[in-house]
Order: sequence, then C-alpha cells, then structure tokens
Amino acid sequence: MDNSRVFKMSFASVYPHYITKAEKKGRTKEEVDTIICWLTGYDQKLLQQQINKKNDFETFFAEAPQLNPNVEKIKGVICGYRVEEIEDKLMQKIRYMDKLIDELAKGKKMEKILRI
Repeated sequence: MDNSRVFKMSFASVYPHYITKAEKKGRTKEEVDTIICWLTGYDQKLLQQQINKKNDFETFFAEAPQLNPNVEKIKGVICGYRVEEIEDKLMQKIRYMDKLIDELAKGKKMEKILRI
C-alpha cells in the first residue's frame, strides 16, 4: 500500500475533522487537543504552531516532542486494520490518533482514552 499521499496530507487540513467528529458526539475541541498532546508530547502552543505551519503528517510526527510511552496500550481496529499490527511506524502513529479520536467520539471517558 502506498501511504505517501496520507503522509503528505497537512495535519491542519485533518484537524478540523477531528474536532467536528468529536463535537457531533457532544465532546469538545479541548478534549481533542488533550488527546493529541497526550499522544505526541506537544503542548497547546506547539500544537497551534504545527497547525499554523500547515505541516504534513510526516513532519508533524517527526517534530513531535515525544510519543507517549503508553501508546503500546492502544489496541483495536481502525479503518479495517489492527493498530498494534501496522508495520509502517508513521502510519501506525496516524492510526493511533484516529483510534483515540474515534474512542472520544464513541463516548469513552478520558481516563480510558489516555490509558490512565
């Protein structure tokens, strides 16, 4: 599978979709940001800078301060693939984010989503 198209997508172009998905289910932008910051190590200021720079996913994750050490606890299926079995590390990180936002939209408590 050629993932280069996904890798070159601007994070800023996908970010509003994450928010919309969450808000349609009664969740908030702040919760989306909390999840993204938990996963990537960005703080709110650095996250906003990434959005403003319109960096692609490849750059977004390459510049991420630190992937959360609890990512191995993220399990399940997203887009037909088990996130824990995705071999391409960048695609796996993107799908981790998709999975966490999906869990938020499905009404999971933040403690469960953040694997606390």
